[in-house]
Amino acid sequence: MIRTSIRARLLVWIGLLVGAMLLGFGFTAFQLFRANELKRIDAELEPRVAAIAQTFRGAPPPGGFGPGPHRTNSGPTADRGPGFDGDGPPPEPPEFSRPANDTRGGKAPPPQPGAREIRFGAAIAALFDESAADGFFYAMWKRESGLVKHSANAPARLAQPLAGGTQPGIKYLTADGARLAYYYTERGDCALVGVSLAAVARAERSFVWWLGGAGALVLGVGLGGGGWLVTRALRPIGEIGAAARRIAAGNLHERIQPSDRDSELGQLADVLNNTFARLETSFAEQRQFTADASHEVRTPLTVIISEAQASLARPRTGQEYRETLEVCLEAAQDMRRLAESLLDLARLDSGQEANRRSACDLAEIADGCVALVRPLAEARSVTIAAELASAPLTGDPARLRQVLVNLLDNAIYYNYERGAVTVRTRREDGVAVVEVADTGSGIAPDDVPHIFQRFYRANRARTQTERRAGLGLAIVHSIVEAHGGTIAVKSQLGLGTTFTVRLPV
Repeated sequence: MIRTSIRARLLVWIGLLVGAMLLGFGFTAFQLFRANELKRIDAELEPRVAAIAQTFRGAPPPGGFGPGPHRTNSGPTADRGPGFDGDGPPPEPPEFSRPANDTRGGKAPPPQPGAREIRFGAAIAALFDESAADGFFYAMWKRESGLVKHSANAPARLAQPLAGGTQPGIKYLTADGARLAYYYTERGDCALVGVSLAAVARAERSFVWWLGGAGALVLGVGLGGGGWLVTRALRPIGEIGAAARRIAAGNLHERIQPSDRDSELGQLADVLNNTFARLETSFAEQRQFTADASHEVRTPLTVIISEAQASLARPRTGQEYRETLEVCLEAAQDMRRLAESLLDLARLDSGQEANRRSACDLAEIADGCVALVRPLAEARSVTIAAELASAPLTGDPARLRQVLVNLLDNAIYYNYERGAVTVRTRREDGVAVVEVADTGSGIAPDDVPHIFQRFYRANRARTQTERRAGLGLAIVHSIVEAHGGTIAVKSQLGLGTTFTVRLPV
């Protein structure tokens, strides 16, 4: 479930992102805290080592003490060891020398015998509290005689640091849990002051715990807020899925009701609603088509069965049998025409039938179609007038001929006796145009939007007694659309109807 859930994936990603940011911030904050603590301690060590060195050598060190260019390292760079002056790569960490005769442990090395005793003034002594184990301590070494003085709280393992670098000045290092500041005089004597880092370690642990608690709180708030936002953002997707499932189950009237139509998901819901509406219309048309096709097939079948049963009910004369066979043949021909029309529609809908496109002239096609239907027009006392201007195009001549024959057949069939039909072709605005106008009964305004639907009849009361399936205009519409053209109709009741077909050249 976690692997496939978008919500879980987003929450994991938010947690990783917030966690990484918190770790980076915590590491940076800890480094800054430690650097500031060391800088603070160095600031306290500097005046002490300066005072001891001045007493040790009887004069201030060259360059003086205190902040300035002579201070070679401090803060985070202090661990680089003595002698690092900021130029070039840092030297190796300093080692500690130890007097050869120092074999005792647990106490600071004693001063060497014969060393001159060094006394501090009250001001310097006030800088050191030798009774505090974690307080400041000092130690002093002579080049010739070694350790000459140290405080009582100096660490037992305290040893003289090796001189590093060539420039005089105070240098800093961290060793054995203590921060040390030392100074070498020109004669090689060394003064050292240090302080234990135990208090700093405790402060660092407290700071780490504080950072951890704050980070956990921020992470929890981030995950909680992220979960709320993700849930709110994904809720419309769940609503869309639920509505889609209900529609798939058969409730085609169901529609998605997005909470925010202006959002991306709201726009997606509108697109899906339009798709569902078209599907509903398509299913309704399919059901209606099936019912109408069944009705159209049932009528000639009923005729055939009735005529056959009547003929078999009793012996008939040869003429009666012939009449029965003629009726059955006519009904079968109606069924064949219906089947051919349905097959044409199926091919056009599926796009499986490739149009045999070639260069042709719409005027020539119309002239041939007029000649084909003229006997039908004469039988109904309808005159046909042709105004044919050249209209060349690229199309399927057989299909275009089918379009014109259907339009002319309708114009003749629904015309008044002694009516007229006019066919016009022309080239207009880069398209080929053909018009078929009649002076017939016309089409009611309510029926005009539906005349291209399959099996639709504008006057069902009349056509129910005549063998017309209502597929001709549907086939015409499909062929015109397959050619990338359009068909329009204008009609007035009692005055006539005009069909206008526009086809790209």
